[in-house]
Amino acid sequence: MKCEIIAVGTELLMGQIINTNARDIAKELLSLGVGVYYQTVVGDNEERLSNVFKDALGRADLIILTGGLGPTDDDITRETAAKVLGLPLEKSLIWEKRLEEFFSRFNRPMVEINFRQAMVPRGGKLLLNDRGTAPGIYLEAEGRVIILLPGPPKEMLPMFKEQAIPLLRDKLQGNENLAVLQSKTLRVMGLGESAMVEMIRPLLENQGNPTIAPLAKGAEAHLRITARSSSPQEAEELISTVAAEIRNVLGDYVYGEDEENLEFVVAKLLWKNGKTLALAESCSGGLLSHRLTNIPDSSRFLLAGLVTYSNEAKINLLGIEPGVIDAVGAVSAEVAEKMAAGVRRLCNADIGLSITGIAGPGGAVPGKPLGLTYLSLDADNLKFTNRYEFWGSRLEIKERASQVALNLLRLYLLGMLKST
Repeated sequence: MKCEIIAVGTELLMGQIINTNARDIAKELLSLGVGVYYQTVVGDNEERLSNVFKDALGRADLIILTGGLGPTDDDITRETAAKVLGLPLEKSLIWEKRLEEFFSRFNRPMVEINFRQAMVPRGGKLLLNDRGTAPGIYLEAEGRVIILLPGPPKEMLPMFKEQAIPLLRDKLQGNENLAVLQSKTLRVMGLGESAMVEMIRPLLENQGNPTIAPLAKGAEAHLRITARSSSPQEAEELISTVAAEIRNVLGDYVYGEDEENLEFVVAKLLWKNGKTLALAESCSGGLLSHRLTNIPDSSRFLLAGLVTYSNEAKINLLGIEPGVIDAVGAVSAEVAEKMAAGVRRLCNADIGLSITGIAGPGGAVPGKPLGLTYLSLDADNLKFTNRYEFWGSRLEIKERASQVALNLLRLYLLGMLKST
């Protein structure tokens, strides 16, 4: 089954909103063995949307449209699709009642234009929306499956997963030629993409099913393993075999899978080891604290995160002698060490971790280039400080510094970090 995803909305073309819907839909379709052959973005224009929809009908078996199902005049997806298919729009009394109840619940007036959202092309099945006022529509016409979904991701994705996917699965059941595609991503930290590729080159050169695709992803590298099979179970077995081979080569450079990010992995290790942590950040501006506090129950391990941005804060809060900063500068191994030790002492934590650097775009001086960063970890059994030179924009340098700092924590908690 060939699929085309059509995202409707001028704001997408103007770059005001990122089209995450196409990504999320494609990922869900993968498990059904449905390939997305085309992705199209079109503005809120009836003629252009009509032409795009006609093209899709000529080359795809499944067409999924997102956006343009609201009540206003520029919400044209429902009407345009019905017009192209030659189907009249009919009022859904069920959704009309739901709309009235929705507005009544929030004590808001319901105006006539809202009733547009209760109109459904003849033969269409309503996909209920528990998170908004725009229902989705599932329709079979001209030998094609057509699905209309609301644009807001928080409404679209649950509707697609909970209502549209089961309908598609029933439609595809019994298709002996249909193959299941499944994918797993291994997340790698501490190796660049090219170094990672060199280490697993024999696996890449001899790959078949599953396939292995290396990807650069910010400060880390990813390996996507994709298997094609007749059943999800067999696909998972194929993926697991290759993932084990990759882990055997890369070892602890592989820190997680799929959506398991580095801060979550570090949080689990801190919980497991019963360790507490205190942070002193300068150039990263609290980004490391922010990432760790995104983890629920982070108060179990994170005692404090101090943004000691100025020299005065480093002196007054962390107890660093002014003469040290005068002699070597705030961006130095000596100051990083004293920041980590100072915040650990101040908070009585098991681990103190610090970041100090030059995030730019200014601040570089001879011997201290843009991106220069020092990270330091202080614990009873280990003192570690290292110099790094990160690249990119100010935000990218901050992100890379926080990512490497998290990896230092991970390596320490795994017993793999040695004192400097």
